[in-house]
Formats: sequence, C-alpha cells, structure tokens
Amino acid sequence: MENTAQDINPLERRLDISVPLDALNAAIDERLRRMSRSVKISGFRPGKAPLSIMRQQYGAKAYGDALEEAVKTAFGKIVTERQLNVAGYPRIEPKPDQEANDKTLEFSAVFEVFPEFVPGDLSSARIERPVLEVTDVEVDKTIAILRRQRVRYTPTERGAARDDRVVIDFCGRRNGEPFEGGSAEDFHFVLDGKVMLPDFEAAVEGMKAGESKTFDLVFPQDYPAQHMAGETASFELTVKEVMAPTLPEVDAEFARTLGVKDGDIAKMRAEVEGNLRREVKKRIESRLKEQALEALLDANPIPLPQTLIDVEIRKMMENARHNLETRGVDNKQFQVRTEWFAERARRRVALSLVFDEVIKIGDLRARPEQVRALIEEAAETYETPQEMVKSMYANARALADMESAATESNVIAWTLERAQVTEKPVAFEELMGVSPA
Repeated sequence: MENTAQDINPLERRLDISVPLDALNAAIDERLRRMSRSVKISGFRPGKAPLSIMRQQYGAKAYGDALEEAVKTAFGKIVTERQLNVAGYPRIEPKPDQEANDKTLEFSAVFEVFPEFVPGDLSSARIERPVLEVTDVEVDKTIAILRRQRVRYTPTERGAARDDRVVIDFCGRRNGEPFEGGSAEDFHFVLDGKVMLPDFEAAVEGMKAGESKTFDLVFPQDYPAQHMAGETASFELTVKEVMAPTLPEVDAEFARTLGVKDGDIAKMRAEVEGNLRREVKKRIESRLKEQALEALLDANPIPLPQTLIDVEIRKMMENARHNLETRGVDNKQFQVRTEWFAERARRRVALSLVFDEVIKIGDLRARPEQVRALIEEAAETYETPQEMVKSMYANARALADMESAATESNVIAWTLERAQVTEKPVAFEELMGVSPA
C-alpha cells in the first residue's frame, strides 16, 4: 500500500491510500473461508462449501468488510508513523480520477487533526475578585429572604397595596376589539412589579374586593408581544379578592421549618451563616471562573476542528430533545435546530482544547487530597457527612465528577496566578441576585 498525505486547511488533512488488489482478494478469500465454517449452505456441510458458492452468496459482504479493514489498517499505520493527532473519524472517499487498473484501488481519507499551540500570555488579562464579608447583617438579610419565601396571604377589606396578592378578571380591547393575551379570569398575581406592567399594577392599587374600573394603558415600545408594542388598549378590570402578606415570626416554629428540629434560634442562625458562607464562596468562585475562562479564550484564538464542534452540537441537541420530552413537549411539533447550539458548541470545544493543553504543561491533574477535600466539603451539608463521603467514593461517576472539578479548579488557579487580579467589594444583594427590598 502506498500512502501520501497533504494539507487542505490548517486542521484538515487528506491521506491518499492505495490498496493492492492481490492482498485485498486474499483477505476476501480468507473471510469467506472463515464464514463458511459457521453459515449454512444448502447441500454442503459446514466448512465444505466451495469458495465460488460462498462468493455468490456472501461475496459482497466479504468484499466490504475486507476493504474496510484494509483501509482502516492503512490509515492507522500512516497516522502512527507520522504521529498525527486525529480529531474524530476520517471520511473515506474513492478517488474519482484514478485510472482503471487491475493492481490497486485508491482512496482518500479526509480528516482533521487537533491544533498544536502553546498557551498564550495571560499577563495582560484583568480579572476582578468579588469580596464580601459575611457578618450578622448578611445573616439578617438572608433570614429576611427566607421569611419572604414563606409568606402567607390572608384576605383583607382594604384597598390593594404593594406586595398584596390579588385575584382579578380583566378584558383588554384595542380599537374596540379583544386581542390575543389581553383577557383572563381568576388571575392571581402579586403587586411586586414582576408579572404585570407598572401601569397595570398602578390601576389595581387602591381597589378593594368587588370593585371594577375601566382604564387605558399604553404598551411600551419594547413589549415582547410585538403586535401590541406601542399600542393603546382599554381594560375592564374587576378585583375579586385582595390578600395581605403575613411574614412568619423568627421563632422556634420558623427555625423548625428550616430543619432545626429543636427550634433553637441561635442554632438556626449558625446554620444559616454556614450555608451563606458556602453560597458566597461558591458564587465568588463562579464569577472568578467565568472571567478566567474568558481570559483563556481571549489568549488562545486557536482554529477548531469542525468534527468536534459537530459532535458537541449533536450532544447538545440530544440533551435538548430529552429535556423537551421530559416536559411533555412533542419533538415533532417543536423542532430543535442546529444553529441554536453552534456558538456554545464552539466555545465548549475551544475551552476543552485549551484546558487539555494547560493541564498538560502545568501538570494540573487533580491530586487525591484535593478530591478528598471537595468530597468532604460537599458532604458537610448532609446529616451524616462520613456516610456521604463513603458513598461518593463508592460511586464511580460521582468520584469522576469530583476529580474533574478539582482539575478545573487547578486550571482556574493557574490562570489567576498569571493574570492581573484585583479585589472589588460587592454588595450582598448584587452577589446573591436578590432585591434589596
């Protein structure tokens, strides 16, 4: 077999392969002889059917298998000899311009290789490290959030006010005609600016149960439903119920709802503080990670094998289809499109290639003690931490996830050591993504 290789683009290669027909025919005959030992041919005992009969019935299969094996062997040999780092699988094509002869068959293997690069300089990358000290103030704010999450609503005779929950009927008309999405009955929502337009909520505020009114509303120009953007509609509104919020007291019963069985307030605060510190640490690390990843991508604008991008897109599409199925969405009615995932797939492939190179040159594979520390930290949130530690070590998938997380942390730390990192105080509400109200 004669093999040649030539570059097509920075990552794509074309490998020309010549397969001698005499060697191929010998391989075909050998396959037919092996097949004759197990297949049943009418009139012949196993292994006794002539090759001519075997060729008639199984020649096409033997030819295809033998040719595939010959091309695969030739491809593997040249890849090994030239130390090519192949990305994905080759595309085998018969050469259209080969001259007919009785000695060889010629093919082309088109494939991509992984890019070769040295990780770029990170000294100019600027990264901000969020800083937040957890004090009694932050603990109080967290407890306030937990109280709001457990709010109860009770009917009231007064007019609707901010943070009340109301039940309404409404019907909107544009130019005297009802429009899509403009009407509802027994519609529940809280007057907090999260569901309805501000002008709609303003019309509801002050109304008591049983009252009705008509008002005009101008939809904003950037309203998501484009058919109503910038339009004026007239609404008929009836308030059917107004319910005032009641927050739970910070007492033993409240502590028990948070998992403190004996209702001890001090113990509850200690647990809230511990959970808060873990969450703050997690969010700070997440922000550092995102900035570090962007710095790595900016410093390493490498070409990407399209083969790997296509594989990643297929994985993401399959995950999306599975998620839709679990939600009861018919995939035949809602088609998942390739272009939705292309950019994210490119980013994932780029990060994977950069990570692999950084891990290699920095010897950043996870060490056993790092994995142990992550497992013990994760187990702290369970009632029996030691049992959870044992369980995670016995779970191969969970252990692999922890090893991957530890390796990723090493890459992030390696990046931060080489970048310009400055500390920046951050407000509790901003870091936690909650309203200051």
